[in-house]
Amino acid sequence: MAQVTPTASARQGRVLNTQTLNNLPWWLIIILLVGAYVIYSMLQEEKYVQALTYLLQGIGLTVIISVVAYAIALALGLIAGLGRVAKNPILFTLATLYVEVLRGIPLLVVIIYFQFVIAPSIGFNRTAEIAGTLALAACYGAYLAEVYRAGIQSIDRGQREAARSLGMSHYQMMRYIVLPQAIRRVIPALANDFIALLKDSSLLSAIAINELTQLARIQGARTFDFFRALNAAAMLYLMLTLVLSLGVRWVERKTSNERA
Repeated sequence: MAQVTPTASARQGRVLNTQTLNNLPWWLIIILLVGAYVIYSMLQEEKYVQALTYLLQGIGLTVIISVVAYAIALALGLIAGLGRVAKNPILFTLATLYVEVLRGIPLLVVIIYFQFVIAPSIGFNRTAEIAGTLALAACYGAYLAEVYRAGIQSIDRGQREAARSLGMSHYQMMRYIVLPQAIRRVIPALANDFIALLKDSSLLSAIAINELTQLARIQGARTFDFFRALNAAAMLYLMLTLVLSLGVRWVERKTSNERA
């Protein structure tokens, strides 16, 4: 009996199907399926519905604080990052002090310090949201400074020399040559830090800001059911970070295609 061999097109089709299966985001599919089941189960129980309804009030404040703090951190980080690569010893020293000190102190300590030391000293006794936002911004500004520094130093030295040969000043070189490329390279890292800041905003519950974690603590203390309150808070945080993670992956693909 003659042996039937698969055609080239059939073999190619099987290879493509295998590659398609391998390229599927199985981690995302599993999270979505399990998350959908968990959310459905929660919505079937009245206590979970009450907890979720109460905690939804804190999502808006959590997102607002995270966005504002990150916007300030981006500016602080850029200034400190430029200082970290500056040849001026004064700028370099000031930037390095800022980065090393804020990176060396736990974020929770910085938040408490801003609320109970810095805020009262400047007359902000009843604005915990402002103190907490500034604390997050100050700490993450130090983290982002190192991201900017790495991006700036990754630019080929030859481009800087070419810019100087064209008569550009240092400011013009950084403004038109170095920074556009450096920022494009570090966009994925910057986006990942925003996800980290969003999660670290839960530490603001230490100074009684009614963000998501604080409301979960209040709900648990009020109903004596910390299990459901914290489960609901964890699910809401996971939903927020999952959406942001998908956005980061999209940004990474877009920036990699532009570089290619």
